[in-house]
Amino acid sequence: MRSWMRVLAIGAMTYVGVASAEDPTSVRARQIGIEPGVLQPGTYNAITDVDGVRVGHVTLRKGDSIRTGATAILPHGGNLFQDKVPAAVVVANGFGKLMGSTQVDELGEIETPIVLTNTLGVPRAAEAIVNWTLAYPGNERVVSVNALVGETNDSRLNDIRSRPLTAEIIAEAITGARSGAVAEGSVGAGTGTVAFGWKGGIGTSSRVLPKKLGGYTVGVLVQSNFGGILQMDGVPIGEALGQYYLKQELNDSSSDGSIIIVVATDAPLSPGNLRRLGNRTLAGLARTGSSFSNGSGDYAISFSTAAGVRRTPAVRAAVAEIQDLPNDQISPLFQAAIESAEEAIYNSMLMARTERSFNTVERSWVTVDALPVERVKEILRAHGRKMQ
Repeated sequence: MRSWMRVLAIGAMTYVGVASAEDPTSVRARQIGIEPGVLQPGTYNAITDVDGVRVGHVTLRKGDSIRTGATAILPHGGNLFQDKVPAAVVVANGFGKLMGSTQVDELGEIETPIVLTNTLGVPRAAEAIVNWTLAYPGNERVVSVNALVGETNDSRLNDIRSRPLTAEIIAEAITGARSGAVAEGSVGAGTGTVAFGWKGGIGTSSRVLPKKLGGYTVGVLVQSNFGGILQMDGVPIGEALGQYYLKQELNDSSSDGSIIIVVATDAPLSPGNLRRLGNRTLAGLARTGSSFSNGSGDYAISFSTAAGVRRTPAVRAAVAEIQDLPNDQISPLFQAAIESAEEAIYNSMLMARTERSFNTVERSWVTVDALPVERVKEILRAHGRKMQ
């Protein structure tokens, strides 16, 4: 493997060249006392707390100008094409290239891994997904694959026009996907992203409902690359730090960008209710101060891993009984999605590190600072929050 390529499989948090829980400059929200909502997180406080979900990253850093990568989310560890999962896509602002979304809208199913990457990497991510799917045992007669690829534009920190990510590199994120702890911050598809003017990245969180509410788990993973006026736990952090959308000395385009939100649950939900679940993650996004601007691609992809809702070959072959949680029991899941999305975004920034690169379009060096954790703690403390 070339020395500049870092293939990062999910697992223990010991990664070369990326922020991790062991990096003293990076913290998760709960490590400093930010605990959005009233519900409790799962074991890893990650999307992988939903049983069967796997996540993998590939991070690519090369020379002065390549800062990019890909992140893969697998709804389960089996043959996704044969055992499809119910799903939905929600669009808050459609300035983006969410490949494969129309078939998900039409059929209410996901049949491949979900891959997140940069804007110009979408075709190669699709190629990686197609190659993986066609090669999977049992798919020898498959002639149509709906690859689902989300993107944000990392061109501020990455030489996006050079398109350094190949299908083979991106495939490492799929084949390296694992359950358990999830690397966050400047890793995978979050390597070159920017959020609220600070370094963005990959973030994740989860919530587990009490047994009397079903005991279901909701997990969220985000790729944050958007703008607005940052607030954390209801406190105006962006204003206090002097960096926010529409501030006079900032270019108005600072609010533009994108975010992809992936939400998983083990609750047996129909595509219709998965759409409703995805909609609620936008409330979590709003709580962080997003402007949902004209140039922002704001998407949520939601799916259920419950065995009783799988679109297996037998289910697709005839009329079948499929489990479906009643509407009257879904509201606690909505709350879980809101809280998880909000905290995942905070984690994506708090776990990110300062990144510097040479912008090959503007022909100048660019430095995007990590969110100053100690200053954030001071501001939160001044607003009466109990910080650790």
